[in-house]
Amino acid sequence: MTTPHPLWRYASPAHFLALSGRLLPALWGLAALGIAAGLVLGLFIAPTDAQQGEAYRILYVHVPAAWIAMVCYGAMAAWALWGLAWRTRLAFVLMRALAPTGALFAVLTLLTGALWGRPTWGTWWVWDARLTSALLLALLYVGFIALTSAVDTADDPRRGDQAGALLALIGALNLPVLYFSVSWWNTLHQGASIDPRGNAIAPEMLAGLLLATAGFWAYAAAAVLTRARRLLQARVETEARWPRALGSAA
Repeated sequence: MTTPHPLWRYASPAHFLALSGRLLPALWGLAALGIAAGLVLGLFIAPTDAQQGEAYRILYVHVPAAWIAMVCYGAMAAWALWGLAWRTRLAFVLMRALAPTGALFAVLTLLTGALWGRPTWGTWWVWDARLTSALLLALLYVGFIALTSAVDTADDPRRGDQAGALLALIGALNLPVLYFSVSWWNTLHQGASIDPRGNAIAPEMLAGLLLATAGFWAYAAAAVLTRARRLLQARVETEARWPRALGSAA
């Protein structure tokens, strides 16, 4: 008989709740410090962009929001696959916990993109590949939340788990389109500001962006863990009622 990997113990509610409870204060603190420091540096200290003027400062919210929206959906799809393969309760809980946070940042991406596009392109919106796939990402989040809520029953969320997992996996096909759209097609959207071959922005701009990004990531992680704890506790309580319900039905 094989010995379970030590990481498997964190799939139990007790271990997950204990670990997340220890992480949350640090994550909330990092979120507050990172967002504050990044926005102060980016909005008030970093120099004005030579081409876009002051409008470029929207990137300190827009870029982290776009990254988080994409990665949250990728993580949601990964947990969906894990849950379908192994039928683990925690995988489905994390899948559901990621959706509202991902949706928040997807909508924030669209709003800040429109605010940035108006002075830069002269229009709030264009139907190019990057913007259209970003809109589709937001709609996928909304569809996932609506589907799981509609399919769930009062005493058994497993049908909602499976339906949401399938939608999450299908929707993941949009992620490479969203990420590579600037390279694959001729779009109005600018290319990446941070490139391993050399950054296209000044050091002060980069420092502010990295600090803001770290803060927003800490916020996203804290929000997801907080929601996951609540969902997991509710599910444990629901499942505890199943034996009594089965006994009364018998």
